[in-house]
Amino acid sequence: MVDIQELARIGNDKFARLEEVPEFTVTSNTVRHGQEWPLAQYSGAMGVPGGQDISPHLEWAGAPEGTKSYAVTIFDPDAPTGSGFWHWSVGNIPANVTELAENAGAPDGSGLPAGAFQLKHDGGGRGFIGAAPPAGHGAHRYVITIHALGVEKLDIPEDASNAFFGFNRFGNTVGRASLTVYGLIED
Repeated sequence: MVDIQELARIGNDKFARLEEVPEFTVTSNTVRHGQEWPLAQYSGAMGVPGGQDISPHLEWAGAPEGTKSYAVTIFDPDAPTGSGFWHWSVGNIPANVTELAENAGAPDGSGLPAGAFQLKHDGGGRGFIGAAPPAGHGAHRYVITIHALGVEKLDIPEDASNAFFGFNRFGNTVGRASLTVYGLIED
């Protein structure tokens, strides 16, 4: 018999049904775990007054042995879409890179290390798109994750979906570091 309550509980945790992997540490000079995004990380492109769509500074340490590259994702599981909202997805970050500067997620990718790529976010463009929770919808979580991968390169098409990117990370992930921040727009 299927435990529907258990499926509902894990349904909002995008890693709950993935193989457990060692954890390491991610920090940011932009925002701390459990805090609200600064205004610069909200989305002007999606109509938030003062939002600038600037990706956060990220730095990580302690990735497990065998790490050959990294991927970075920022995901809003609370978006009223039924499938969440991918704000940023970056792959093929070399293993010797352990920090991305603020605004590394500019649409042209100029702030990323050589060889790294950005997929389209769920708003349809490349680069980081900031927070834009609907007014009055309550606080939304933004899960920032660094995925340590056991391969030097994920060979996926430039127009791949975020789901396909996740499928290709699965089985290659050797470690994971996450921090969660929130965004809120009052009525």
